[in-house]
Amino acid sequence: MVKIKAAIAEDDFRVADLHEKFLNRFEELEVVGKALNAKQTIEILEQKKPDLLLLDIYMPDQLGSDLLPVIRQQYKHVDIIMITAATDKEILEKALHYGVEYFLVKPVKIEHFQQIIGEYLNKYQLMQSKQEIDQDFVDRIFKRTSSPITFNKESTLPKGVDDITLSKVRSVLENSTIGLSAEQVSGQIGASRTTARRYLEYLISVQECRAEVIYGVVGRPERRYYKV
Repeated sequence: MVKIKAAIAEDDFRVADLHEKFLNRFEELEVVGKALNAKQTIEILEQKKPDLLLLDIYMPDQLGSDLLPVIRQQYKHVDIIMITAATDKEILEKALHYGVEYFLVKPVKIEHFQQIIGEYLNKYQLMQSKQEIDQDFVDRIFKRTSSPITFNKESTLPKGVDDITLSKVRSVLENSTIGLSAEQVSGQIGASRTTARRYLEYLISVQECRAEVIYGVVGRPERRYYKV
Protein backbone atom coordinates (compact mmCIF):
# COMPACT_ATOMS: atom_id res chain seq x y z
CA MET A 1 0.00 0.00 0.00
CA VAL A 2 1.29 3.45 -0.99
CA LYS A 3 1.06 5.71 2.04
CA ILE A 4 -0.45 9.19 1.82
CA LYS A 5 2.13 11.51 3.39
CA ALA A 6 0.74 13.94 5.96
CA ALA A 7 2.31 16.92 7.75
CA ILE A 8 1.07 18.89 10.76
CA ALA A 9 1.57 22.63 11.29
CA GLU A 10 0.54 23.45 14.86
CA ASP A 11 2.28 25.77 17.34
CA ASP A 12 1.17 23.76 20.39
CA PHE A 13 3.31 20.61 20.41
CA ARG A 14 0.80 18.79 22.63
CA VAL A 15 -1.98 19.37 20.12
CA ALA A 16 0.36 18.38 17.28
CA ASP A 17 1.15 15.12 19.08
CA LEU A 18 -2.56 14.40 19.49
CA HIS A 19 -3.15 15.03 15.80
CA GLU A 20 -0.28 12.71 14.93
CA LYS A 21 -1.61 9.92 17.15
CA PHE A 22 -5.01 10.29 15.57
CA LEU A 23 -3.72 10.25 11.98
CA ASN A 24 -1.66 7.16 12.77
CA ARG A 25 -4.90 5.27 13.30
CA PHE A 26 -5.46 5.39 9.55
CA GLU A 27 -3.31 2.81 7.82
CA GLU A 28 -3.41 4.85 4.59
CA LEU A 29 -1.61 7.80 6.24
CA GLU A 30 1.98 8.39 7.31
CA VAL A 31 2.96 11.52 9.28
CA VAL A 32 6.24 12.74 7.78
CA GLY A 33 6.72 15.96 9.73
CA LYS A 34 5.44 18.37 12.38
CA ALA A 35 6.02 22.14 12.33
CA LEU A 36 5.65 24.55 15.24
CA ASN A 37 5.76 27.68 13.09
CA ALA A 38 5.37 28.94 9.52
CA LYS A 39 9.10 28.70 8.71
CA GLN A 40 9.22 25.03 9.67
CA THR A 41 6.02 24.43 7.70
CA ILE A 42 7.63 25.64 4.47
CA GLU A 43 10.75 23.57 5.20
CA ILE A 44 8.66 20.42 5.63
CA LEU A 45 6.72 21.12 2.44
CA GLU A 46 10.01 21.57 0.57
CA GLN A 47 11.83 18.58 2.04
CA LYS A 48 9.09 16.00 2.66
CA LYS A 49 6.60 16.95 -0.07
CA PRO A 50 3.51 15.77 1.85
CA ASP A 51 0.20 15.06 0.15
CA LEU A 52 -1.83 16.46 3.05
CA LEU A 53 -1.18 19.38 5.41
CA LEU A 54 -3.09 20.00 8.63
CA LEU A 55 -2.63 23.74 8.99
CA ASP A 56 -3.23 25.90 12.05
CA ILE A 57 -3.70 29.66 11.64
CA TYR A 58 -2.25 31.20 14.80
CA MET A 59 1.50 30.50 14.62
CA PRO A 60 4.21 32.63 16.28
CA ASP A 61 5.96 33.96 13.17
CA GLN A 62 3.18 34.17 10.58
CA LEU A 63 -0.50 33.41 10.20
CA GLY A 64 -1.18 30.07 8.58
CA SER A 65 -3.77 31.76 6.37
CA ASP A 66 -1.02 34.03 5.01
CA LEU A 67 0.87 30.93 3.90
CA LEU A 68 -1.92 29.88 1.57
CA PRO A 69 -0.80 31.98 -1.46
CA VAL A 70 2.76 30.69 -1.08
CA ILE A 71 1.64 27.09 -0.73
CA ARG A 72 -0.66 27.27 -3.73
CA GLN A 73 2.08 28.85 -5.87
CA GLN A 74 4.98 26.62 -4.88
CA TYR A 75 3.37 23.38 -3.62
CA LYS A 76 0.30 22.95 -5.79
CA HIS A 77 0.01 19.22 -5.13
CA VAL A 78 -0.61 19.46 -1.38
CA ASP A 79 -4.14 19.21 0.03
CA ILE A 80 -4.91 21.40 3.05
CA ILE A 81 -7.19 20.88 6.02
CA MET A 82 -7.25 23.91 8.32
CA ILE A 83 -7.78 23.27 12.04
CA THR A 84 -8.01 26.50 13.97
CA ALA A 85 -9.65 28.48 16.74
CA ALA A 86 -10.10 31.42 14.34
CA THR A 87 -13.72 32.38 13.75
CA ASP A 88 -13.14 35.31 11.39
CA LYS A 89 -15.31 34.92 8.30
CA GLU A 90 -12.63 36.53 6.12
CA ILE A 91 -10.22 33.72 6.98
CA LEU A 92 -12.81 31.15 5.92
CA GLU A 93 -13.35 33.04 2.65
CA LYS A 94 -9.59 33.06 2.06
CA ALA A 95 -9.41 29.34 2.76
CA LEU A 96 -12.14 28.67 0.22
CA HIS A 97 -10.44 30.92 -2.33
CA TYR A 98 -7.20 28.94 -2.07
CA GLY A 99 -8.87 25.56 -2.34
CA VAL A 100 -8.66 24.33 1.26
CA GLU A 101 -10.28 20.90 1.50
CA TYR A 102 -11.90 21.39 4.91
CA PHE A 103 -12.03 24.02 7.63
CA LEU A 104 -12.37 22.72 11.20
CA VAL A 105 -13.02 25.11 14.10
CA LYS A 106 -11.49 24.23 17.47
CA PRO A 107 -12.39 22.57 19.71
CA VAL A 108 -12.90 19.76 17.22
CA LYS A 109 -14.89 16.73 18.27
CA ILE A 110 -12.95 13.54 17.64
CA GLU A 111 -15.91 12.03 15.79
CA HIS A 112 -16.03 15.00 13.40
CA PHE A 113 -12.27 14.91 12.89
CA GLN A 114 -12.48 11.20 12.13
CA GLN A 115 -15.32 11.73 9.66
CA ILE A 116 -13.46 14.48 7.78
CA ILE A 117 -10.26 12.44 7.46
CA GLY A 118 -12.29 9.47 6.26
CA GLU A 119 -14.03 11.60 3.63
CA TYR A 120 -10.69 13.01 2.52
CA LEU A 121 -9.22 9.51 2.12
CA ASN A 122 -12.23 8.40 0.09
CA LYS A 123 -11.88 11.41 -2.20
CA TYR A 124 -8.13 10.88 -2.56
CA GLN A 125 -8.61 7.21 -3.49
CA LEU A 126 -11.39 8.11 -5.91
CA MET A 127 -9.15 10.63 -7.67
CA GLN A 128 -6.45 7.97 -8.05
CA SER A 129 -8.86 5.38 -9.43
CA LYS A 130 -9.17 6.57 -13.05
CA GLN A 131 -7.65 8.89 -15.62
CA GLU A 132 -10.80 9.84 -17.51
CA ILE A 133 -13.89 11.29 -15.89
CA ASP A 134 -17.62 11.40 -16.50
CA GLN A 135 -20.40 13.36 -14.83
CA ASP A 136 -21.09 10.63 -12.28
CA PHE A 137 -17.44 10.68 -11.24
CA VAL A 138 -17.49 14.49 -10.93
CA ASP A 139 -20.71 14.39 -8.91
CA ARG A 140 -19.13 11.94 -6.47
CA ILE A 141 -16.06 14.15 -6.06
CA PHE A 142 -18.20 17.22 -5.40
CA LYS A 143 -20.71 15.20 -3.35
CA ARG A 144 -23.57 15.76 -5.76
CA THR A 145 -26.04 13.10 -6.79
CA SER A 146 -28.56 13.25 -9.62
CA SER A 147 -30.69 10.58 -7.98
CA PRO A 148 -30.80 11.17 -4.23
CA ILE A 149 -31.40 8.20 -1.99
CA THR A 150 -35.00 7.93 -0.92
CA PHE A 151 -36.59 5.65 1.59
CA ASN A 152 -39.98 4.04 1.55
CA LYS A 153 -41.64 5.61 4.56
CA GLU A 154 -44.03 2.69 4.77
CA SER A 155 -41.21 0.18 5.10
CA THR A 156 -40.27 -1.00 8.55
CA LEU A 157 -36.59 -1.22 9.37
CA PRO A 158 -35.47 -3.91 11.79
CA LYS A 159 -34.86 -3.05 15.42
CA GLY A 160 -31.53 -1.27 15.92
CA VAL A 161 -31.44 0.19 12.39
CA ASP A 162 -32.51 3.80 11.77
CA ASP A 163 -32.83 5.83 8.56
CA ILE A 164 -30.19 8.45 9.41
CA THR A 165 -27.35 6.06 10.26
CA LEU A 166 -28.32 3.78 7.39
CA SER A 167 -28.05 6.72 5.00
CA LYS A 168 -24.56 7.50 6.34
CA VAL A 169 -23.39 3.90 5.82
CA ARG A 170 -24.82 3.86 2.29
CA SER A 171 -23.02 7.12 1.51
CA VAL A 172 -19.68 5.81 2.81
CA LEU A 173 -19.93 2.69 0.64
CA GLU A 174 -21.05 4.73 -2.36
CA ASN A 175 -18.05 7.05 -2.12
CA SER A 176 -15.49 4.29 -1.76
CA THR A 177 -13.80 2.62 -4.71
CA ILE A 178 -12.39 -0.17 -2.57
CA GLY A 179 -13.83 -2.55 -0.02
CA LEU A 180 -14.11 -1.19 3.52
CA SER A 181 -13.88 -2.97 6.84
CA ALA A 182 -16.47 -2.45 9.57
CA GLU A 183 -13.83 -0.50 11.51
CA GLN A 184 -13.22 1.88 8.61
CA VAL A 185 -16.95 2.44 8.15
CA SER A 186 -17.39 3.05 11.89
CA GLY A 187 -14.69 5.73 11.79
CA GLN A 188 -16.41 7.58 8.98
CA ILE A 189 -19.91 7.53 10.45
CA GLY A 190 -18.76 8.25 14.01
CA ALA A 191 -20.22 5.08 15.51
CA SER A 192 -18.86 1.93 17.11
CA ARG A 193 -17.54 -0.97 15.06
CA THR A 194 -20.40 -3.14 16.31
CA THR A 195 -22.96 -0.61 15.10
CA ALA A 196 -21.28 -0.30 11.70
CA ARG A 197 -21.20 -4.09 11.29
CA ARG A 198 -24.92 -4.32 12.16
CA TYR A 199 -25.81 -1.84 9.41
CA LEU A 200 -23.46 -3.45 6.89
CA GLU A 201 -24.94 -6.89 7.52
CA TYR A 202 -28.41 -5.41 7.12
CA LEU A 203 -27.42 -4.00 3.71
CA ILE A 204 -26.19 -7.47 2.75
CA SER A 205 -29.57 -8.90 3.74
CA VAL A 206 -31.37 -6.48 1.39
CA GLN A 207 -28.79 -7.09 -1.37
CA GLU A 208 -27.36 -3.55 -1.38
CA CYS A 209 -23.95 -4.69 -0.21
CA ARG A 210 -21.68 -7.71 -0.49
CA ALA A 211 -18.79 -8.93 1.66
CA GLU A 212 -15.51 -10.69 0.99
CA VAL A 213 -13.01 -12.20 3.40
CA ILE A 214 -9.50 -10.83 2.85
CA TYR A 215 -6.60 -12.92 4.09
CA GLY A 216 -3.55 -10.87 5.04
CA VAL A 217 0.02 -11.98 5.60
CA VAL A 218 -0.42 -11.92 9.36
CA GLY A 219 -3.36 -11.66 11.70
CA ARG A 220 -6.88 -12.96 11.35
CA PRO A 221 -8.90 -12.60 8.10
CA GLU A 222 -10.71 -9.31 7.57
CA ARG A 223 -14.24 -8.99 6.29
CA ARG A 224 -14.57 -6.19 3.73
CA TYR A 225 -17.80 -4.71 2.39
CA TYR A 226 -18.56 -3.48 -1.11
CA LYS A 227 -21.46 -1.50 -2.57
CA VAL A 228 -23.49 -3.62 -4.99
